[in-house]
Amino acid sequence: MDRQVLLFIWVLSLSAVLGQISYSVPEEMAEGSVVGNIAQDLGLDVQRLTSRKARVYSGDSKEYVELNKGRGFLLVRETIDREALCGQTTPCALHLQIILDDPIEFYSVTVEITDVNDNPPAFEKSQIKFRISESAVVGSKFDLESAIDLDVGINGLQSYLLKPTDNFALKLHNQIDGSTSVEMILQKPLDREQNEHISLVLTAVDGGDPQMTGTMQIMITVLDANDNAPVFTQPVYKAAVAENSPPGTVVTTVSAADADQGPHGRIQYSIRNTLGDVRNIFEINGESGELRLVGNVDFEKARNYQVNLRASDDGGLTDSCKVIVDVIDVNDNKPVINIMSKSSVISEDIKTDTVVTIINVQDPDAGENGKVQCVINENIPFLLKSTSNSFYSLVTDSDLDRERASEYNISITCCDEGVPSLSSSVTLTLHISDVNDNAPVFERSSYEAYIVENNTPGLSIFTVKATDADWNQNARVSYILEDSSVNGVPVSSYVSVSADSGVIHAVRSFDYEHIKDFHFCVKAQDGGSPPLSSNVTVKITIQDQNDNAPQVLYPVQTSSSVVAEMVPRSADVGYLVTKVVAVDVDSGQNAWLTYKLQKATDRALFEVGLQNGEIRTIRQVTDKDAVKQRLTVVVEDNGQPSRSATVNVNVAVADSFPEVLSEFTDFTHDKEYNDNLTFYLVLALAVVSFLFITCLVVIISVKIYRWRQSRILYHSSLPVIPYYPPRYSDTLGTGTLQHVYNYEVCRTTDSRKSDCKFGRAGSQNVLIMDPSCTGTMQRIQNEKNILDEPDSPVEVRNLRLCITPIFPFFGPLLASLLQC
Repeated sequence: MDRQVLLFIWVLSLSAVLGQISYSVPEEMAEGSVVGNIAQDLGLDVQRLTSRKARVYSGDSKEYVELNKGRGFLLVRETIDREALCGQTTPCALHLQIILDDPIEFYSVTVEITDVNDNPPAFEKSQIKFRISESAVVGSKFDLESAIDLDVGINGLQSYLLKPTDNFALKLHNQIDGSTSVEMILQKPLDREQNEHISLVLTAVDGGDPQMTGTMQIMITVLDANDNAPVFTQPVYKAAVAENSPPGTVVTTVSAADADQGPHGRIQYSIRNTLGDVRNIFEINGESGELRLVGNVDFEKARNYQVNLRASDDGGLTDSCKVIVDVIDVNDNKPVINIMSKSSVISEDIKTDTVVTIINVQDPDAGENGKVQCVINENIPFLLKSTSNSFYSLVTDSDLDRERASEYNISITCCDEGVPSLSSSVTLTLHISDVNDNAPVFERSSYEAYIVENNTPGLSIFTVKATDADWNQNARVSYILEDSSVNGVPVSSYVSVSADSGVIHAVRSFDYEHIKDFHFCVKAQDGGSPPLSSNVTVKITIQDQNDNAPQVLYPVQTSSSVVAEMVPRSADVGYLVTKVVAVDVDSGQNAWLTYKLQKATDRALFEVGLQNGEIRTIRQVTDKDAVKQRLTVVVEDNGQPSRSATVNVNVAVADSFPEVLSEFTDFTHDKEYNDNLTFYLVLALAVVSFLFITCLVVIISVKIYRWRQSRILYHSSLPVIPYYPPRYSDTLGTGTLQHVYNYEVCRTTDSRKSDCKFGRAGSQNVLIMDPSCTGTMQRIQNEKNILDEPDSPVEVRNLRLCITPIFPFFGPLLASLLQC
């Protein structure tokens, strides 16, 4: 009870700082009864009670009151028995704290429990007996047992009634401790011969409404005279005992004397307390008067005890005294640490000096034994501050970083100043919640990967990897391909990146001959809000594959003309006939070319340089060697597997052109036709049709033109002067051709397209033959005859010169039509 009074005084002192709310309710209220509207009294919104996790903290005591956060009311959680809670202590109050989080606040609430008259006065015994000598004088005192009423105030014990009152009257005495002792006073001498046994009823009455009473029957046996009562040596005895004293410890010894002798002088000691648990703690030796411990005393429960003793002789006379026993405090209680409000999870961006939790430390010992100091473990970013008596606040002392420490185990140790000192510890675990303060970091500053050309689209090239020091969603990394272009084409058409895994896939099949490498950027972005990101440069290098065969640049293979290399019969060994020139668009060893002679008209006459492709004679040319020689040269690269190309080289072994003209007229008939013959036939038909239509248009245009010219000449009567092309006027009489002229038709050979090729003089080593005519000299003579026709207009001669080589069948017909 004293501890509750001290706690009440402490709460009153704390209310000056934190605010004090007081309520008063009667005891025995039903569960769920309203104590008060705490939300209204504190000026708080009801929703804030829920959002800030409002709760009731009652310390070590039983939770009689609960908080209805939905309505903001304090309700009775369990029926309160004031007598069980406070006993005789008044006023009786519950001291609570209302705790709110975010930010942490607490308010003190005092609920006073008022008494209800629910307990009648009661005596320890329903009957007591007295043996009184008839010689007892008027005014003799007889101690009676006091009644006990657990109620207090007006509901407590108020008065006593004794019936009948023929011989005795009551006298009440107020004690120092507030109790009332009852004495029965003899007001009329007894007469054993008239009435040996007297029966009285003592009634105890309280002040409640309605009143409640308790009774005890007093049985008096009248004895013969015993005119001396026992007398204690002192009315009040004082003693002290340590709270850790074991049962059986002698507290003190009392003594009383009786002047009578014999049975009337024999004294018996007894305890007459009827209040509290004194009888369970102390006992007295009825013969010797030694007061001993039979139970345990606790300084924290009661700091002193008052033991009322009685000395009675055999004649029924008594005397009483009091023994005041002080309990000496011993440091036998460790500090009790209560976590009043705590946040098990705090954010890593919490500000410095923010309150994390509040603790309350209680040590029920007194003096130095109850003084407590608290500390926390070192090397942590927290500090323990004392806010008021027995209250501490745990605050942040520096910035937190979840990536450095995701949780802290804070050991709070509290020690008292007793000898020896006692201590208690509690460990508080704080988890640090993550804040998105770290951007993803790639494992490398840049990446370089290789992929072989002609890859399958969708092929996985390699993986970029970034890590984020944050946690959970803030550490979830997504990969994004940054917008850029490669040779004017978006990089997304070359590669793609998996958002989750960072795997880079090829979108297309790469060709080393078109692109050898390219760069792009990949962004790693976390899932925080706002998100953080970082970039890395990736270089993709295309590796070559032997997917291109060598291409022969010289000699050029065409279907419209035959190229022949001339070798004089006087050529020596090692004579350079020609050189095969080839290239391979691949790279490295895939482009290393070797030249081999596959077949030849005379393999003993020629050889091909393995590395340079030079065709040379390996022996002296003789007259027996054929004029027409054909060589097939194979060009191979060094790839795996190897690819090759072939070229045919025509060689004319002769000293002059006339010697080889007849031999080479059928060269073109030996050439191999293109495999795709249908394509060229269709193409030729289309070209012929186009030229035929063009010629018709030209003929019509010329006819119109001639008609207009004739009309003009008819009216002007001017002479017509024939026109002869240059270089042909001196050939009419000689019959020889001083210069050899070649006319090549515009045709498509393979993938090459040649426009109109102009005539050029033939060299002494290269002879170009037109396969559309039967012979070169015959074609030249025909052209000369056409040009020498004196009656042919200039336009007709020019048109016939152009048409005849192209259309050997349609040419004469078109020329005749034109002449007409």
